[in-house]
Amino acid sequence: MTSAKAKVIVLGNEKGGTGKSTVAMHLLVALLRQGLRVGSIDLDARQATLTRYVENRRRRDPEGQKLGHPDHRAVPPSVDQEQDAETFRAHVAELSAACDFIIVDTPGSDHPLSRLGHSFADILVTPLNDSFIDLDLLASVDGDSLKIIRPGRYAEMVWDTKKARAMRGESASFDWFVLRNRLSTLDARNKREMERLLDALSKRIGFRLLDGLNERVIYRELFLQGLTLLDVGEEQGVSMTLSHVAARQELRHLIDAMGLASLS
Repeated sequence: MTSAKAKVIVLGNEKGGTGKSTVAMHLLVALLRQGLRVGSIDLDARQATLTRYVENRRRRDPEGQKLGHPDHRAVPPSVDQEQDAETFRAHVAELSAACDFIIVDTPGSDHPLSRLGHSFADILVTPLNDSFIDLDLLASVDGDSLKIIRPGRYAEMVWDTKKARAMRGESASFDWFVLRNRLSTLDARNKREMERLLDALSKRIGFRLLDGLNERVIYRELFLQGLTLLDVGEEQGVSMTLSHVAARQELRHLIDAMGLASLS
């Protein structure tokens, strides 16, 4: 796949700890393994989880011959927001000319740089922990009736993003996926209510609801090695377990549901 303009995938949520960087790394490796040229930009460069993940990968395979690396950039926020914005735009322009896809990891807060990053999305991916605390950013829910009252702060920000795109003369539409991430394997009332509310909200504000990744220790272990589930195997010195096989299947279902499989 080649194009004059790279497709931009933005990982966004105004709450930390939802697995944005983990999902970002797995998506970019999935694209690299298809022979696609991938760039990545870390707008959450103060926490820098994606940047450290890429650095760990480079230490394991400096030349990228076995694992493959993205063309990675980071934009640490400074006191000069205009300069930060210009730096980001320059990275997007450079990577767009050289890559098929650009993965953008954003801060877990409402920051001007995060809003700018969202406005470049062709695909927006919002990982969401399976809890009412995380849901509050997408929708206000009545505690007694468990009915949606109105869209939440993050949903309103996404709407503002679409208006910003329109003001730049671009299409206001993009694909928005909300991932129910870090799912418990237990069938609990909370889990069923979350599914019901998110299904109703998806029709109301226009996103597609997908199952993300179950909560597994393997993700924290792989981070230190710069690996993803797609890299795991005897050749990388990590033995496959039944849990790893199940986790990799979840990831493949996610990539397929997003339309990112077999793009080369």
